[in-house]
Amino acid sequence: MATTIAAPDEAPPDPGTPRRRKRRRTPALPYLLLIPAIVLELAVHVIPMLTGIWMSLKELTQFHIRNWSGAPFVGLDNYKVALDFNSATGKELLHSFWVTAACTILVVGLSYALGLAAAVLLQRPFRGRALLRTLFLTPYALPVYAGVIIWSFLLQRDTGALNHILVDQLHLVDERPFWLIGGNSFWSLVIVMVWRHWPFAFLCIMAGLQGIPQDLYEAAYMDGAGFWRRLRAVTLPMLGPVNQVLLLVLFLWTFNDFNTPYVLFGKSAPDQADLISIHIYESSFVTWNFGLGSAMSVALLLFLSVVSGIYLFLTRKARADA
Repeated sequence: MATTIAAPDEAPPDPGTPRRRKRRRTPALPYLLLIPAIVLELAVHVIPMLTGIWMSLKELTQFHIRNWSGAPFVGLDNYKVALDFNSATGKELLHSFWVTAACTILVVGLSYALGLAAAVLLQRPFRGRALLRTLFLTPYALPVYAGVIIWSFLLQRDTGALNHILVDQLHLVDERPFWLIGGNSFWSLVIVMVWRHWPFAFLCIMAGLQGIPQDLYEAAYMDGAGFWRRLRAVTLPMLGPVNQVLLLVLFLWTFNDFNTPYVLFGKSAPDQADLISIHIYESSFVTWNFGLGSAMSVALLLFLSVVSGIYLFLTRKARADA
């Protein structure tokens, strides 16, 4: 007959004794996958930005292009010249800044208004809605150069389609107006930039409307709220997170836009449409003063960073208080 021996009761662990935790080995694959993105970020953004800051501290003119590293170090002199608004250089930069600010306000406001109107009107299903959505997104899908070159042909004074319709077909004006020079150049630039940017606003707002519960609209309708009341009380507050990102992106895109005025007007934009991006280009590649142009670029970067930071702080604070 086999006998069993009872094992002694194990003493409970002392709560004061620290337990040894097994360290889990962190897999290296996520970090390896980040290497291409980090390398591209360094090559495309960080290194050129640091190079631009270095150039802004040098007297890098046409006399030192062959030996950039040997250009004299001038410190903050380029910034003093660019930001001296009593001098001719500072006055021209300030003029470009105000032109860019006015253009940005109009383009962002009109693009958002058109995008919101189109997204709200196309929210309900009806015949032909898919076709309209596709047509509305066409300017956003077109390459920048192709779309703006078409506009430059349309706005030509002698051979443009716009003057042909206004003068020859409708007889609304007697003389063919200039659209790409003079005072009309600013409004031509605004129209082209709105045409390019509003489909992006339409796409973002349309995506944001998909996340708003229909119960909120039904409850507001039962309470007697009309269309405008539902828009103010339901649609716009629920689009808060989308609007926060959308308005910031539109602001940065418009303020930094170089392709549109460059393709529309050429290397030298009219004084009425002299955006700051074109002004910096002329200071760098037309007058060959790369140090001064780099200083303007760095100042613009600091300005946009400060404005973006203040905007994000205020919008987050407003959402937290709500």
